[in-house]
Amino acid sequence: MTALHYLDASTALGLFRRRELSPVELLQGVIDRIGEVNGGVNALTETLFEEALPAARKAATRYARGRDLTPLLGLPVAAKEKHGLQGRTLSQGLVARKDTIAAADHPVIDRIRRAGGIIHARTTTPELSCATITHSPLWGVTRNPWNQQFSPGGSSGGSGAALAAGFAPLATASDIAGSTRLPASFTGTVGYKAPYGRIPGLAPLSADHYRGDGPMARTVADTALLANIMSGRHPGDHTTVADAASITPDPASVAGLRIALCLRLGNYAVAPDVEANTRRVAEALTAAGAVVEEIVLPWTVEQISRTMFTHFGYLLGPAMEDETAGSEPQLAAYTKRFMADARAAAEANRYVDGLRAETLLQAQLAEAMTGFNALLCPASAIPALDADADYLNGIDANGQHLSHYWQAHMTAPFNIANRCPVLAVPSGMADCGIPTGVQIVGHPFDDATVFHIGAAVESALPWADRHPMAPELAGRLG
Repeated sequence: MTALHYLDASTALGLFRRRELSPVELLQGVIDRIGEVNGGVNALTETLFEEALPAARKAATRYARGRDLTPLLGLPVAAKEKHGLQGRTLSQGLVARKDTIAAADHPVIDRIRRAGGIIHARTTTPELSCATITHSPLWGVTRNPWNQQFSPGGSSGGSGAALAAGFAPLATASDIAGSTRLPASFTGTVGYKAPYGRIPGLAPLSADHYRGDGPMARTVADTALLANIMSGRHPGDHTTVADAASITPDPASVAGLRIALCLRLGNYAVAPDVEANTRRVAEALTAAGAVVEEIVLPWTVEQISRTMFTHFGYLLGPAMEDETAGSEPQLAAYTKRFMADARAAAEANRYVDGLRAETLLQAQLAEAMTGFNALLCPASAIPALDADADYLNGIDANGQHLSHYWQAHMTAPFNIANRCPVLAVPSGMADCGIPTGVQIVGHPFDDATVFHIGAAVESALPWADRHPMAPELAGRLG
């Protein structure tokens, strides 16, 4: 029997409907798990048990009556702290904003609650979600449940750690350069970067075509479940597109699908264990009947980094400077570095230069994917990040020293090409003892195909059967 705190959402919903499990029992199992092990993981900013338990009891009553059975009814959902809850603090990790109160629920929180989901906990982020590690002066260090020496990634690191440790079956995340897919990769969970416009955000940065909010879970089906709830037009976000048909992951045959395998996305310094696990996924898809063909892309890490930071220099960087004005001495070193790098990029490049670079990358990706249904690549070139590090002096990756630690991650190209849906799924274990992950990249707005391929990977490499109940994790935390 799977422990309650590791029960997947889809199975739990079936048990609720058959009245074989109560939402109160599931929530209590999750609460107990948080009490047992969060001290070593530090994935949560706050818990909302006092309001969550009455909500679970109400959900149990609705199941007993067999009426008003909404899609997430009774499921605990951990919310990334940046997704505001009306009347609760909304600090985004900043000491200077620790008493700021959210005036309204974030659109994704509103949709989760309307669907019957119960927000029982909120998850940590780096300051302003601007780093791929998760620590801050306000909340301290969040650690990877698989090995606490390492980070769960960022910026949705608290969500990834919470899922891996058994604190929730579902979690919210966001992604502007990999903030969903990197934590999924480092924690052995599933993360979805939806196409820009699929899921509503908050003004004014909802207009930034690099960003997006989305779901994380421990299975592909659960990730699709939450994606369907989050998606669709919203009056507060004019960039949102019409509701898509519900995504239903199909683990049936991928025979005949053509998948491009790109191991380095140009010249990323991919570690041997990351490459081996990515090839393992490709081999599993080939064995399932897909045609997997290795390709190369003409990109360079330097080109991608320059393009990305030019964009940040005109949008995210100035927005962060506005948010932190007057409180600079209280900021984490990585936040100051991010704003300085963004400012320097804007000084060196005009906005139109950035647009030329973006559209070139997009065109090169479209050409490379012509004739293929999807592209497969690693999520990160490196297998791990130290939990306590700032990486202000760069990072070593497969024998190379990179001037910026973000150059060790392979997610940003698909924020530059942000109409492409991307699903991150586990690929295996790194030599250092934490998971690795791959990205499944689809053509613009072809959400269904990446979930279909993701379900096939999960079926061929049944990660969910051993994660996160693997003895090494259960023993370390329990």
